[in-house]
Amino acid sequence: MNFLLDPDVAYLFLLGGMFLALLAIASPGTGLIEISAFFCMALAGYAIYNLSFNFWALIVIGLSVVPFVYAVRKPKREWALALSILLLVAGSVFMFAQANGLPAVNPLVAVTASALTGGFLWVAARKSMEAAFARPTHDLEALVGQVGEARTDIHTEGSAQVGMELWSARSENRIKAGSKVRVVRRDGFVLVVEKQE
Repeated sequence: MNFLLDPDVAYLFLLGGMFLALLAIASPGTGLIEISAFFCMALAGYAIYNLSFNFWALIVIGLSVVPFVYAVRKPKREWALALSILLLVAGSVFMFAQANGLPAVNPLVAVTASALTGGFLWVAARKSMEAAFARPTHDLEALVGQVGEARTDIHTEGSAQVGMELWSARSENRIKAGSKVRVVRRDGFVLVVEKQE
């Protein structure tokens, strides 16, 4: 475990763990990202425990979560996402300090890892926000009022072609197959229809 005591390796585990944790907040899923984030943070925690570190940098890293959560909860808050990435990068670069207070992380490692992590987090979080706030491509409420054709006799059950899709349908009155029908309301995935005069 001595390789974890290298500030560059500890920095990469810390940055990776925070990156995965923020990614898990943006798009929760199977738990694989969350488990990976936990292991990276545990390894980074071991390094933090054994190396000298800046406590203020740890606070800055923790604060990076606040604007990130704010950004992913509402659309069009890219400034909060940018602030979160900036806090994460700044906190992680200055986390491990030399005796003179300067960062112990190799500048080339810091710049490369920060650019890759920040760039990917920017793209992934924005795509996740777009997906979360996108209007559904198939608006089921728009079916109400549309006219279609009864494919079978419809009363307590049946089917109707509305738009380009075949739907389960029912009606208060019997409707013969081939008749024009109008959608009155939707009950789950069953359309309640009436005969179109």
